[in-house]
Amino acid sequence: MSYAETHPLQRTPWHRYRHSLWLLTTRDLKVRYSTSALGYVWSVLDPLVMAGIYWFVFTQVFQRPVGTEPYIVFLLSALLPWMWFNGTVSDSTRAFLKDAKLVRSTKIPRTIWVNRIVLSKGIEFLLAIPVLVLFAVVFRASVGWELALFPLAILLQAILTAGVALIVAPLVVFFRDLERAVKLVLRFLFYASPIIYGVSNLPAELHIWAAFNPLSGIFGLYRSGFFPDELDWFNVAISAVMSVALLAIGLLVFRGSLRQVLKEI
Repeated sequence: MSYAETHPLQRTPWHRYRHSLWLLTTRDLKVRYSTSALGYVWSVLDPLVMAGIYWFVFTQVFQRPVGTEPYIVFLLSALLPWMWFNGTVSDSTRAFLKDAKLVRSTKIPRTIWVNRIVLSKGIEFLLAIPVLVLFAVVFRASVGWELALFPLAILLQAILTAGVALIVAPLVVFFRDLERAVKLVLRFLFYASPIIYGVSNLPAELHIWAAFNPLSGIFGLYRSGFFPDELDWFNVAISAVMSVALLAIGLLVFRGSLRQVLKEI
């Protein structure tokens, strides 16, 4: 145990931030799982059901050539990270309103109230990875060196998700209808992102436009360990630039609106 951990008064601001973030994140996870009989199962059941439905529709009913075999692994390798992004952005619309009294009364950095959602949903995503591994083994998906890019995909997604959440969280306080609008945008974004299909399945003239959806490059990184052809470094570079840019914008929006947010809640 470090000196900073044994002497709380000597902790740096970063240590205090990290400690507070972890406490709030574990609180969220405990509350979510303690009130559910199935607990962890729910974190993987939703994407599994969705993957099963799309697998059945596109391989058994229509038999359309989308994605790559094994298609269930192709689906899950993008659907699981999508659940992280979707869950975080959706929950960030209530980041301040849900715990308004605590947000006003505590002195901890207010970005924690958003980042705890990013982290808790990210932990749920990590806990669901064994399900992807299981299906990859059962369906004998090939594995390449690109699997080492998985952590890079997680890092880029964490940056992107935090940036979007930091924009959404304060704006919803001023525009309450934005909560419903965000849900509609997320529904559209699901079909506009390469989840049930790959970028290669799109018409050639749409490839360049698909690259400007930052999720395209990130999902390509996740999939590349099983499907090397899904790796497109141009898409990854665009995703990285857009993710960092959105994080910078998110921090500016958040800090610029924080004083008014505290008055509104």
